[in-house]
Amino acid sequence: MKDSRFTRRDFVRTAGAAAAAGLAAPYLYTSSVRAAGSKNDRPLFGAIGVGGQGKFIAARASGRLDERILSKPIDPKRPGGYADCVAVADVRRDFAEEFSQKYDGKPEVFTDYRKLLDRKDVECVTIATPDHWHVHVCLDALKAGKHIYCEKPLTLTIDEGHTLLKAVKESGKTVQVGTMQRTDRGLLQFARAVATVRSGQLGKLRRIRVDLPLGKAGGPFASQPVPETLNWDMWQGQSPSADYSPERAGATFRWWYEYSGGILTDWGAHHLDIVHWALNLPDSGPTTVDGTASKLPHIANGYNTPLDPVVDYVFPGDVPVHVVSKHDEGVLFEGEKGRIYVDRGRINGKPIQEQDADKNLKDKIEAEMVKLFGDNADSMGDHMGNFFDAWQHGKTPVSDVVSQHRAVSSCHIGNISIRLGRKLTWDPVKEEFVGDDEANAMRSRPQRAPWQFG
Repeated sequence: MKDSRFTRRDFVRTAGAAAAAGLAAPYLYTSSVRAAGSKNDRPLFGAIGVGGQGKFIAARASGRLDERILSKPIDPKRPGGYADCVAVADVRRDFAEEFSQKYDGKPEVFTDYRKLLDRKDVECVTIATPDHWHVHVCLDALKAGKHIYCEKPLTLTIDEGHTLLKAVKESGKTVQVGTMQRTDRGLLQFARAVATVRSGQLGKLRRIRVDLPLGKAGGPFASQPVPETLNWDMWQGQSPSADYSPERAGATFRWWYEYSGGILTDWGAHHLDIVHWALNLPDSGPTTVDGTASKLPHIANGYNTPLDPVVDYVFPGDVPVHVVSKHDEGVLFEGEKGRIYVDRGRINGKPIQEQDADKNLKDKIEAEMVKLFGDNADSMGDHMGNFFDAWQHGKTPVSDVVSQHRAVSSCHIGNISIRLGRKLTWDPVKEEFVGDDEANAMRSRPQRAPWQFG
């Protein structure tokens, strides 16, 4: 079956007319502070957390080159980026120093991000810490008056999301979440899939299937001396204290429940976001959840998140959503009139072929995409650019905190169901489990002193 996708040119040729016709969708939170009020022609930013993804998003913001994409310009549309990096913070001093040197030593180096936030000239920050630090750093950044681009998954727990939403609303700052599948270049097939579902071309949805990769098993891991360049106590933050091992502190942190939620919050935060988007549920969620995993590791000092989670949800409108972990990743939408499959490499199915063969139908899908992006249409294909554009013009970004809190909350309740080993009823209005005190207690986690927040 032939693969197909819209280009940015396909989209924007109808965007202006549709937006003028009043098709832009309303949003919940809007920034009241504009980049146009910056003291500089280019805003100054600080990079907090500069492991692999941290280096990448900082490069996108600044327009630098990045070795992960073979030294090609980060963004062909805006090769010079949007801002200048003047400070970097990482609990690994060697990471921070290496990052600074790639920027000719200009960014000031910190191992405590709070000192970076003290710099009054820093107007915004990129945040790419491990998951258990996301909300804590965001809260401190908001208190310091910074705008934020924060990596996904947005939260470690459901209650963290409530705390963050309140802080963002009170601050009036712009916060973009790094769920790039919504709008980044090379990934616009996801928006096309969402527009196809919302257009009614598939008819009434019968089911949605979300494919996730497998998690990872491993351990037990031997304790090792803490590297001299690492502040291990601060790296652990709110999580329970543990002996250091490289498998905890590297990119494999996501396989530890103490710091993340495994594959269900890693890839699930992307694909369940697409489900929420397609069902037009920016501030809601499922009504039931039933999760299992054949392999939930219980190895001392080893990975302990589910290796192969399987979760069945029912979303409003009685739409069943089946999440399964295997070797693929993507989303299947199946309706009465057809079905489509979308992943990071393709979108296919008979309805897509029909769009490509029928100009009127394709125009209809394009108009539906305009509704999805609303007043963010100008930055379609550029997720980082959307952050700066939203900040500059007082708009809510494509991946706002409300929608991303809700999407990752669906992941969290899936993990809670797996850990409890039973089906749960979820109230998406009250954001609580119905008649289950044990499950409700798991909406938050104990926080280790002195790293408590919220």
